Amino acid sequence: SCVGIGEADYTLLRKAMDNPPPLLAVKGEGAVFRLPAVAVVGARNASLAGVKMARMLAADLGRDGYAIVSGLARGIDTAAHQGSLSTGTIGVLAGGLDMPYPPENAALCIEIAERGGAVVSEMPFGWQPRAQDFPRRNRLVAGMALGLVVVEAAQRSGSLISARLAGEMGRLVFAVPGSPLDPRAAGSNGLLKDGATLVTEAADVSSAIAPLAGARVSRIAPLAEPPDLSAMPPPREDDRAGVLEALGPTPVAVDEVIRHTGLSAAQVSMVLLELDLAGRLERHAGGNVSLVS
Repeated sequence: SCVGIGEADYTLLRKAMDNPPPLLAVKGEGAVFRLPAVAVVGARNASLAGVKMARMLAADLGRDGYAIVSGLARGIDTAAHQGSLSTGTIGVLAGGLDMPYPPENAALCIEIAERGGAVVSEMPFGWQPRAQDFPRRNRLVAGMALGLVVVEAAQRSGSLISARLAGEMGRLVFAVPGSPLDPRAAGSNGLLKDGATLVTEAADVSSAIAPLAGARVSRIAPLAEPPDLSAMPPPREDDRAGVLEALGPTPVAVDEVIRHTGLSAAQVSMVLLELDLAGRLERHAGGNVSLVS
């Protein structure tokens, strides 16, 4: 089947992408798209330890209620899909749905669709994937998820492209550390040096993404629209003081500010807007905010 931007199964997160594909070909269950998603990607020539880690992370995150998104490549991608078959996984193809790559994953595509997951592509049926189609696929993998985990990646790899795209789209970026002597870990270790969140277990991912996943659920119902600030009275001085006290130079999630101050989302949004207009607020990836130092 095909899903367009205006349809229910075309998730809010993908609509938040720059230049989202207007149409996706989908094989499998639409329900998996309603789960908050985490992308797990990595090297095709993965080590046994990397494969085991990817499968374990995917299984544990699946049990925590997340769909696992990956690119159906050999190695880490395949392990991530296998680990989350029973909880919900989404495979993204670079070619048409009838042209799985690598060909040996054709059976995995069928199993994903039959076990409650989905395989998707923005390319038409019969499209043989070309080299330039894989970065497009990586962009879709990153855009469908709240965060992206790189398990193993060489210094120059498609997984690092996915991580860069995820960061540019405001998604959280995670990496599993590896041996400095293994070239398959050079890229993921480099991400950690550049500020990616270190991952040794699924809880490292779910604890960071949980506030975003909760925010997503609240956005879906009922109207999927931000608060109407035009009808709000101006914030009171004690509202402003409460938000200012909650903020500092360290980025925090807006949801945490709302919980800490006890104000409504609309009230906090109004104060943040004032601070933004005054040049006192800095916005960060993942929707976090801080005061300009």
